[in-house]
Amino acid sequence: MFTHTDSCNALIVGASQGIGLGFVKKLLQLQSITKVYATYRQKDSAAELITLSDLYPERLTCLAMDITDETQIAESVQFLRGEIDKLHLVVNCVGVLHQGTLQPEKSLKHINSENLLHYFQVNSIGAVLLAKHLLPLFRHSDRSIFASISAKVGSIGDNQLGGWYGYRGSKAALNMLMRNVAIEYGRTSPKTIVVTLHPGTTDTRLSKPFQKNVPPEKLFSVERTVNQLLAVMEKLQIEDSGQFFSWDGSRLPW
Repeated sequence: MFTHTDSCNALIVGASQGIGLGFVKKLLQLQSITKVYATYRQKDSAAELITLSDLYPERLTCLAMDITDETQIAESVQFLRGEIDKLHLVVNCVGVLHQGTLQPEKSLKHINSENLLHYFQVNSIGAVLLAKHLLPLFRHSDRSIFASISAKVGSIGDNQLGGWYGYRGSKAALNMLMRNVAIEYGRTSPKTIVVTLHPGTTDTRLSKPFQKNVPPEKLFSVERTVNQLLAVMEKLQIEDSGQFFSWDGSRLPW
């Protein structure tokens, strides 16, 4: 991947588990990737990631960063800029669907303003703050990709079932914010392709409580999801920037 350059740098945001950790493992297998940076929020849930950095000390650097804290994002990007002058691949894998008492709402009576704010902070606002601070590392002449993991349930056109107000709303907001970013990056960093990606239902902690109605062939392993999303990103062209893609490469409605 990204074989046009002999020095390829990647950043995986939200890499302590699930799809983010899967991306780190896959990128470390690719000789074309020189350096992988990976962020985690809590050290106690990032043991596997930190072990990987011990195995690949020259290629993998782990950073503690909470995507809801702009100061931490700015400090992490400042660290990156001290080490490298360009990024070729950024995948934002941070997302929340359920967490302790935070559960997807089945109806209006379940809506809670604090929970809604948390959904938007994690699933939408963090991504656009990343875009704000990462821009200098994308301003170069090589092809680069800035992808955020979205969700098909964030598609307004596809929504037939309702419910999940906070998750659906925050993923729809993510899609709009990244569409905006794609337009601005098109002016200031024209070789960067900005996309949102639907990974399909992946066997992770996020989807675990909601897997019972998923046919086995539609429940992807993390490894399969990562391979499918990398295949989609490999084929992206500059004119695809600002679009919303599914795991099979098809475009999803807004």
